[in-house]
Amino acid sequence: MSFSRFASIDIGTVTCRLLIADVDDQGQMHELFREMAITNLGEGTDATHELSKPAIARVAQQVNIFMNDVARYEEPDVPVHVCAVATSAARDATNTQDLVSALAKIGVDLHVIPGSEEASLSFAGASSDFPGERVLVADVGGGSTELVAGLAQHEPTFAHSFNVGCRRVTERFLTTDPPTGREVHDAEAWFDPQFKQFFSRLEENRFSPNRLVAVAGTATSVVSIDQEMDPYDPKRVHGSVISADTLETVLRKLIRMPLKQRRQVVGLQPDRAPVIVAGLIILRDILECSHLRSFTVSEHDLLQGNVMSAWRNLQRHEK
Repeated sequence: MSFSRFASIDIGTVTCRLLIADVDDQGQMHELFREMAITNLGEGTDATHELSKPAIARVAQQVNIFMNDVARYEEPDVPVHVCAVATSAARDATNTQDLVSALAKIGVDLHVIPGSEEASLSFAGASSDFPGERVLVADVGGGSTELVAGLAQHEPTFAHSFNVGCRRVTERFLTTDPPTGREVHDAEAWFDPQFKQFFSRLEENRFSPNRLVAVAGTATSVVSIDQEMDPYDPKRVHGSVISADTLETVLRKLIRMPLKQRRQVVGLQPDRAPVIVAGLIILRDILECSHLRSFTVSEHDLLQGNVMSAWRNLQRHEK
């Protein structure tokens, strides 16, 4: 059986991620390697509308490390097709070309994708494990949150990318350490009406999801914190079902802690500690709006969707 090899790079507002995977001629994906680093590309972008030079340098350094990883998986007859995308922070910034140019110097062609494409790719990755189900996918990122609904393994029926993310909410509202009740209330008063409009649209179209699938670092952190994972184990995280009560317990634990103490919590990456509270209150609001009592955590998201999109494009080109 023949296969093609891909390296999917996702440059988000908070993290940079890499997935190397093979896709066989039946369209089945086989993961080979994954890596992640917190680079905080979007630090300060919500206020300045620019990517800072240090943030661009951090991302370029990390992507260079990723490309060294990619090189280890190249074989004489097996080229690695690199597909690199950037999301919310890069979309918002006026100087995104500086990032594109920095990555071009290390041989990476970066595509800044719109929120609609980000939503579609996330849905493709996250829904792949639930054939036949009506799925709602929530991707809480650093600068944006994507809500996508539809029948699993099909094109999504409803999708919206909100400029609501854990870094954006933290920088706008949660400025006290630890955040005050008033700050949390003000943040929720800002994003809750936005989410409610999306869910009203679902109700008007009589779409009732069987399952809420949550992807990205906020959702996976809930599992690792609840289970006190050290080190992090993606196999234990993937497919975990988290109740509303468990989410609330984790949130109440972290929301009272100053940042220094939050960085010490077992199961939480120290560099995610500054934005985790905002991520959790966003996720809690989405769960409440869905009228479901739990969500399923998936390790499959935009990275996998990006690989499959690149594979389909390659198939069309080869024909």
